[in-house]
Amino acid sequence: MYITQVGAEYAPVAKVGGLGDVIHGLSRALAKRGHEIEVILPKYDCLDPDLIEDLHLAYEGLQVPFYDQQLPCTIESGYADGIRCFFIAPHSDHGFYHRGHIYGEVDDPGRFAFFSRAVLEFLLKTGKQPDIIHCHDWHTALLPVLRWEIYEALGLNHPRVCHTLHNSAHQGLAGEYLLRAVGLDPARLMTSDRLLDRDRPHTANLLQGAIVYANSVTTVSPRHAWEILHTDQGMGLQETLHTHRHKLRGVINGIDENTWNPQTDPHIVPTYGPEYLPEKARNKQHLRRRLGLEEAAKPIVAIVSRLDRQKGVELMRHAVHYALKSGCQMVLLGSASEPWIDELFEDIRHQTDGSADCRLVLRYDEELSHQIHAGADIMVIPSIYEPCGLTQMTAMKYGVVPVVRRVGGLADSVFDANYSDKAFEEVNGFLFDDLTPKGLESALGRAIRLWFRYPAYFRQLRLNGMYTDNSWFGPAQQYLDIFEDIKA
Repeated sequence: MYITQVGAEYAPVAKVGGLGDVIHGLSRALAKRGHEIEVILPKYDCLDPDLIEDLHLAYEGLQVPFYDQQLPCTIESGYADGIRCFFIAPHSDHGFYHRGHIYGEVDDPGRFAFFSRAVLEFLLKTGKQPDIIHCHDWHTALLPVLRWEIYEALGLNHPRVCHTLHNSAHQGLAGEYLLRAVGLDPARLMTSDRLLDRDRPHTANLLQGAIVYANSVTTVSPRHAWEILHTDQGMGLQETLHTHRHKLRGVINGIDENTWNPQTDPHIVPTYGPEYLPEKARNKQHLRRRLGLEEAAKPIVAIVSRLDRQKGVELMRHAVHYALKSGCQMVLLGSASEPWIDELFEDIRHQTDGSADCRLVLRYDEELSHQIHAGADIMVIPSIYEPCGLTQMTAMKYGVVPVVRRVGGLADSVFDANYSDKAFEEVNGFLFDDLTPKGLESALGRAIRLWFRYPAYFRQLRLNGMYTDNSWFGPAQQYLDIFEDIKA
């Protein structure tokens, strides 16, 4: 099958968060199965060229309609981690992708609407007819609309479109001017059953348009698919999702086991696996030395997370104090998304300054993240909502027992040691429901007590997690099944 992945990110060359990891991991898994995979991205000025092999000019003279202009573009091509990538580089005063970063501009809707039109223009002019165009999140949400409304009649009529919702909190809202900018007819599309936002007058909701026009709609875990249909996690899209629920599926993400694998990880010393678990103790010792924690017969409780509201920052704060009060050591790594959150954790850092049992590192540090996974015993993930989550999966891979809130992909991948109906060898962590300190303590307290009182059972939970298959193997097959269904 010939599959074109289209998104705003692709790890490692253009990565902000989990979106880049997902497109990268899924693309590699599909390619390993023998399918023809290509990825199309904007040519950001912040791409890392050292990670792109054989970067060269692939097509020039592409003219992409935008308002009453034809913006010239060149297309460069190269290989990133074995996958062929195309990079769209417009030449205009707009400087769409010359901002020094990927997101965060006031004209983001226009930047990515242009990208969606440019992708389809590129496919049309080069005669490419993929079986599947798989587009991701709101940034490419206009692509299925454009394919049907404009490019079907122009001859790009073979591809079917699968659109994946990674986070429905971000929907791509704009005035109807944006539709005109890329050649769409607002009079036809600005209705509540198409792109007109149901709660905001005169506002185009791009993600809503993708749900309406795509042949298949997926989200990143089965539980989250149910949540966006039946709870406020649909973020106002519930009615549209219900109308199109026949094409909605939840497919849980996998993790990149080339990057997250304690048996090969270059950031940790020594490497280890389930067959030689004692080496994890040496990584714990190394982590303590790096962070200045004392050697003690205590578990290390960790939080490795973006520090924002979605991730449950108030419960993170409580987890720090509760773990220390319960005789544990505590390590937190993360950067804050808002000033008040930064102040919250800076205050905790000052309170625990000089402690032999607590370290807060309030920045992004890839190497330290790997070392915390290798050295920690318990990972706390108290998310308010979590479409999928990868931290619980990487934690289990490294023999860290996750303590998570029962939402989204967390509920689909973590099975409670005490209350799950899974077989003993499949339970791998602790869950809680209530978004309260007592709810968190109900799970974290059980994990801590197990570490102190029943070390053999705790060790078995570690091993269960390490043997859990959280790779892309199964999810890739589910996507292929979806692609075959809509291609038929």
